[in-house]
Amino acid sequence: MNVVLPKILKDFLVYLTTITGKSQRTRKEYEYDLVLFFRFLKAIEQDIAIADLQKINISDVTLDKIKEITLEDLYLFMEYCEVQRGNSPAARARKVATLKSFFKYLKGKRRLIEENPADELETPKIGRKTPVYLNLQEAQQFIAATTMQQYSERDYCMMIFFLNLGIRVTELCSLNLQSIQGRHITVVGKGNKERIVFMNESCYEALQAYLLTRHTYKGEGAEPLFVSQKGTRFARQSIAKIVKRLNKATLNKEKLTPHKLRHTSATLMYRAGADIRSLQHILGHSSVATTQIYTHIEDEQIQEVMENNPLNNLR
Repeated sequence: MNVVLPKILKDFLVYLTTITGKSQRTRKEYEYDLVLFFRFLKAIEQDIAIADLQKINISDVTLDKIKEITLEDLYLFMEYCEVQRGNSPAARARKVATLKSFFKYLKGKRRLIEENPADELETPKIGRKTPVYLNLQEAQQFIAATTMQQYSERDYCMMIFFLNLGIRVTELCSLNLQSIQGRHITVVGKGNKERIVFMNESCYEALQAYLLTRHTYKGEGAEPLFVSQKGTRFARQSIAKIVKRLNKATLNKEKLTPHKLRHTSATLMYRAGADIRSLQHILGHSSVATTQIYTHIEDEQIQEVMENNPLNNLR
């Protein structure tokens, strides 16, 4: 995004990464939301067509202008996002979080404003989604597909890590050789939070087989665990392409992604008896409420029991 930002916005983005520990990806999302917000305000104030929003310069936004922002301005922006941009409740909820964080920083950390217009800004309600996952047989078929690929040991190890450790694709990409300590692996999750996860027999054996075929790393800095055939660290988009290729070769499930493999891992662990707190640690969730989406499995099991009741089909 080649946008000249006002200093106050730059300061906030630096605060996000250096103090709160947000990832660069999250920082870019916040930047996108705030640039859109300030362009929208300027368009309304100067009667500029919404279609020309991308051309609006916001480098001259001042603290005095920010002090004039009201709750009504925020509502107007959220209405624009919903009606004209077609943003989903989840997308709008992220924008609300961005605005709340920005104005909280201005008032609480910098003490640059006396009133926080985002204090009363409500977050759109988001329906709880049931996670999409593979069943055990599908997961086994998917894993088997790796043996038919060119880089079978590497791809097998990656997929075994997804389906046994439940790690995020960004976490897999950031793994280094130094992340491995015997049977344990140090995973760096959201907000640079570290957690240590135990490798079961499948993970350990897959890792040992892969290390024998691992390509030489040609980059600089820490040695990544997974190295591409070009000698580089994998990007998450490249991992997604591998998952897509393996899916096409076997299951051909709709939109199977690394994140759905993570859901599969969590679902299968929960089915096997993992308690919510253990699952929270394994997955690296900061809140147990996030992990509780996997309790949907109990509902499925209860339904199955009810269907199998011998008195079910009496006439």
